[in-house]
Amino acid sequence: MKKTKINHYTDKEALEFHSHKKPGKIEIVSSKTMTTKRDLALAYSPGVAAPVKAISENPEAAYDYTSKGNLVAVISNGSAILGMGNLGALASKPVMEGKAVLFKRFADIDSIDLEIDSKSTDEIINSIKNFAPSFGGINLEDIAAPDCFVIEEKLKEILDIPVFHDDQHGTAIITTAALINALDINKKLINKIKVVINGAGASAMACANLFKKSGVPQKNIKMIDRSGVIYTGRKKLNKWKSAHAIKTTDRTLDDAIKNADVFLGLSAKGVLTKNMVRKMAKNPIIFACANPDPEITPEEVEEVRKDAIIATGRSDYPNQVNNLIGFPYIFRGALDVRSKTINEEMKMAAAKAIAKLTREDVPDEVVAAMGGERPHYGKDYIIPSTFDPRLISIIPVAVAKAAMKTGVARKKIENFDLYQEQLKQRLDPTVTIMQGINGYIKKNQKKIVFADGEDENTLKAAIAFKNSKLGTPILVGKEEKIREQIKKIGYNDNFDIEIINSKDKKKREKYVEFLFQKLQRDQGLLEWDCDRLVRNDRVIWASCMVACGDADGAVTGNTRRFGASLKKITQVVKERTGEIMFGLNMVVHKGKTIFVGDTSVHEYPSSKQLSEIAISSARVVRLFGFDPKVAFVSHSTFGQPLTSRTKHIKEAVEILKEKKVDFEFDGDMQPDVALNEEYKSLYPFSKIVGNANILIMPGQHSAAISYKMMKTLGNTKVIGPLLIGLGLPIEIAPLRSSTSEIINLASIAAYSADVIDYKKN
Repeated sequence: MKKTKINHYTDKEALEFHSHKKPGKIEIVSSKTMTTKRDLALAYSPGVAAPVKAISENPEAAYDYTSKGNLVAVISNGSAILGMGNLGALASKPVMEGKAVLFKRFADIDSIDLEIDSKSTDEIINSIKNFAPSFGGINLEDIAAPDCFVIEEKLKEILDIPVFHDDQHGTAIITTAALINALDINKKLINKIKVVINGAGASAMACANLFKKSGVPQKNIKMIDRSGVIYTGRKKLNKWKSAHAIKTTDRTLDDAIKNADVFLGLSAKGVLTKNMVRKMAKNPIIFACANPDPEITPEEVEEVRKDAIIATGRSDYPNQVNNLIGFPYIFRGALDVRSKTINEEMKMAAAKAIAKLTREDVPDEVVAAMGGERPHYGKDYIIPSTFDPRLISIIPVAVAKAAMKTGVARKKIENFDLYQEQLKQRLDPTVTIMQGINGYIKKNQKKIVFADGEDENTLKAAIAFKNSKLGTPILVGKEEKIREQIKKIGYNDNFDIEIINSKDKKKREKYVEFLFQKLQRDQGLLEWDCDRLVRNDRVIWASCMVACGDADGAVTGNTRRFGASLKKITQVVKERTGEIMFGLNMVVHKGKTIFVGDTSVHEYPSSKQLSEIAISSARVVRLFGFDPKVAFVSHSTFGQPLTSRTKHIKEAVEILKEKKVDFEFDGDMQPDVALNEEYKSLYPFSKIVGNANILIMPGQHSAAISYKMMKTLGNTKVIGPLLIGLGLPIEIAPLRSSTSEIINLASIAAYSADVIDYKKN
């Protein structure tokens, strides 16, 4: 048994991630079907002439006939890339692509990155001005100060679409929301507090401006740059710094911090000392936002001030100041009312909405999305988590209302309740579900066996599982082969993950004895047969580890067919008492989530088995936060055409009626009838038509064919198959699963190990 040490993913892994399949992180896909000659004629010539004429007569029609209204340009010249400095326009492209992905992931906004290879503000402004008509909004990113101020100010003057430098305003909005709540908790008045801002870059100035807009008097804000306090009369101050100069005799941070109510750090590691914190006013508020290491750690603050409220930019501490809470949703609201700008009122509306959301009771579905933790408004919860799914339905509404109120909206939203529901539908449900599961298992650490430890994707998954603090991975495999793979991935020999195999004589004897007791009567195996199985098969070994309590769960597959892995597992583990075993896939396409079963176990399930699969599917779907609506699908709809294959489906429906189950169900029906609302008028007697989220397939062949076609040919995300009804938390990854797919299954195994009582077997 060996242990190794891994601190993070390697550069090689990061490069492989960005180069895998298609280089980069974004692609363009058509939103219209392009299959026939007629489609092409409508999309291009001659059909395209109609919208061209309409837009030439009325430019606003571009929002109706093009992608402009949901398209944001992410723009940089690479002069201030993350914490790496001026590395040039082309080097900033991976970051800008990443920002484009975040827009899509968090707010369903289409986005494209544009890197401008110029240091001239005039040239950058002119370039953006000329291509701006193509976009609904402009997000400026990683442009060094003071050029970022010049560029944004000028573009806001000449363009009639939102222009937003997120490095400035995103941080300011989140920090202001945190300040509003921290002051409320500490019972301090915003017009009386004294604020020290360490840092004088773009984000620091934006924070200062929004603090002032919120009610902090200018004379009460002391800003500090590398040369010290920015005071009235100090030489060589540019016009932006001069705007924050005040009359004071303070010259250093140590001077300014005395009796300060608030410290905001947007500077560098370690600049705020414990001695300085001691000098602050009663109930101080400390926002140490330098990344990756804050100006002072929460632990250091707590050593000298128990009365402090602390926020950082890091996810491993409470109160994370993260721009992700802001920019996607601010743009969402601005785009939805076709706003001409993002003004101060819209920023304040976003800040107040974030602050207000934090004070609300957190509902159960949000608790699930946040990993089972119910936060309560107070010192350790002054801003929402980035995982909070309510953000998408709260912030855009506030921003849209502010845009309408201030006269910059060109489109009015008449029904905000309906708008909120539409916003919720934009989220990818699998992301929220997996965030919740991962958040839960981080607080309930489990040991998960990765049975195929020599496989590259499995090994990467185990490493990521550990580094993400999801649990403790254990690798099954030959140590020398795993070490070879580790080097191939880009790590050194010193990695801190347990490797185990049949050379561990004590465990081998333990598993042989367990297996012999289990199989000698069921399968007539001798002890040496069991020894051979344990020594030679990693799936058997991993299953025995879980069965004997040496691990909490396991994930296997990826290197062999699903059925082969399942056959091995069921030699060690049987079905849960009173429950059928089957495969259930979660399938997400364009925001719609459906569950498909049985995809992996029963070739031709009987009527009784179909009904049991439906009951178990409903139970699992409820665990994921959905209200189960079951459709028994077939090639026919309500007996048309009537064939011998539909009889057992109808019988399954009758069984559920007799059982009086607590969920909606119906069948038989074709899948389009189950999923498409257009069929409701044809079958008004059925509550499931057009509403189904669970599809019970008539056979394994149809289930597997359906989900694999959707996964391969469509823009569809698939999680699973989840192995439901097995007596222990063991999941099987299909052949050639990606690293992410294996991690998801490992997380689900860890989650199941904690929330399901397997001792009942």
